Amino acid sequence: MATPAEARVDLGAIRYNVALLKERAGGAELMGAVKADAYGHGLVPAAKAVLEGGASRLGTAFVREALALREAGVTAPVLAWLLTPGEPLERALLADVELSASSVGLLDEIAAAARATGRTAGVHLEADSGMGRGGAPPTAWPGLLARAMELRAEGVIEVVGLWSHFACSDIPRHPAIEQQLETFETALKLAEQAGAAGSHVIRHLANSAAILDVPAARFDLVRPGIAMYGLSPIPELGDFGLRPAMTLVAKVALVKRVPEGSGVSYGHLYVTDHETTLGLIPLGYADGILRHATGRAEVLAGGRRRKIAGRVCMDQFVIDMGDDPLSPGDEVVLFGPGDQGEPTAQEWADTLGTITHEIVTRIGSRVPRVY
Repeated sequence: MATPAEARVDLGAIRYNVALLKERAGGAELMGAVKADAYGHGLVPAAKAVLEGGASRLGTAFVREALALREAGVTAPVLAWLLTPGEPLERALLADVELSASSVGLLDEIAAAARATGRTAGVHLEADSGMGRGGAPPTAWPGLLARAMELRAEGVIEVVGLWSHFACSDIPRHPAIEQQLETFETALKLAEQAGAAGSHVIRHLANSAAILDVPAARFDLVRPGIAMYGLSPIPELGDFGLRPAMTLVAKVALVKRVPEGSGVSYGHLYVTDHETTLGLIPLGYADGILRHATGRAEVLAGGRRRKIAGRVCMDQFVIDMGDDPLSPGDEVVLFGPGDQGEPTAQEWADTLGTITHEIVTRIGSRVPRVY
């Protein structure tokens, strides 16, 4: 390891997880969500592994992410679903990126880009089935369908997808799951009546949790995200046989012996209760190690778990080794699959009161990804 720290990404694990999810999808197509730098795992390498694992499509939040895939030579269908006014829609259409629309205003902006480029825009219409975030609410859905049909008649757009997103699929048996299914099915019926739901139009609703726990939500296509990277979308139901793909490691920067009563890091929240050995780890909150991991999260060092001793700083934190040996350059594992006794990203998430999505996506650009 030539750098102070690195995130090792097992592309084989990603391929394995995608194949497992494809098997669980019951014949539905897979659109792999590679937004947010593939959940921190590296956009292009992870996207290629997702496709090799059996996904036929990719999904991104932003147009710039979709364009980065195209610039890297990825030719599979890509959907960008979070659009704001002024996005480079003409570039997106010239790169054959499909776009999502949940308002008439956005549809008109997409149509204008289509006219300017001479390209017919492939559009996925998003219904708000109860997430309360993106998507057209039931009251606005008929108007969105009507406008889409006008623009299709003009030849500037083609409706290629109808979709929505779950709010509570990671909470088994939550009543909102069934309510959203019913609302989405009503939206699909209205689309069929409007002429926007032909056999070529892909219906999609299921995220990672729904793929694994809500069979009725699979429709024509599913959109796995966190599960592709080996992290359970429903931890209370287990790991589903998924294989974590990221291992975060760092080299020890400094080792020193200190006396009893030594304060450690900002605020002296940790004070040694005997003579001991401290190890300095060159990762901090600027790299995505949450500051409130202070005194809570564990790492694997010298063959044993060690709790972070004292305040996590911007670039570093400290561990207390007691009388165990440690040398500069020794490797410390923050989290990984758990094979060698190291903490997992799920353990970090549980300890810090968050979800694994935040643990892996926060790892910053100073930490190189090694594949």
